[in-house]
Amino acid sequence: MSVGDIAGLVAAGALLIFVLAFAVPLMKLGRVLDETSNVIKAVGSKTMPLMDEVTTTVTLTNTQLERVDAITRNVQSTTESISGLTQSFTDTLSGPLMKAAAFSLGLRKSARDRGRGEDEYPRRRRTRRNHSE
Repeated sequence: MSVGDIAGLVAAGALLIFVLAFAVPLMKLGRVLDETSNVIKAVGSKTMPLMDEVTTTVTLTNTQLERVDAITRNVQSTTESISGLTQSFTDTLSGPLMKAAAFSLGLRKSARDRGRGEDEYPRRRRTRRNHSE
């Protein structure tokens, strides 16, 4: 055995130790990558049904919002119609009602004053004259 053969054996031994030293961490890293791959597959398999449910929920919510929007438009239209009807009713009846109220007030005052008798009228007139002077 020559010196070159011994140097080759030493180099081969060192390479074997180097490979063995790095083989254990590489195997552990391979297991970590396998577990990561399994987790990603599991998340993907559970995420797709969840996404389908979310899509269904959003679709149903949009349908309900469209219905609420239609109801809101109908209520607004009804409110405008009632407002117009109220305004027409007020315009039509407010003048005659005011006249009837004024006439009723006049009748009540007249009836009240008439019930007091004739003697009181001159005294009231005198009292009014005294206050105005």
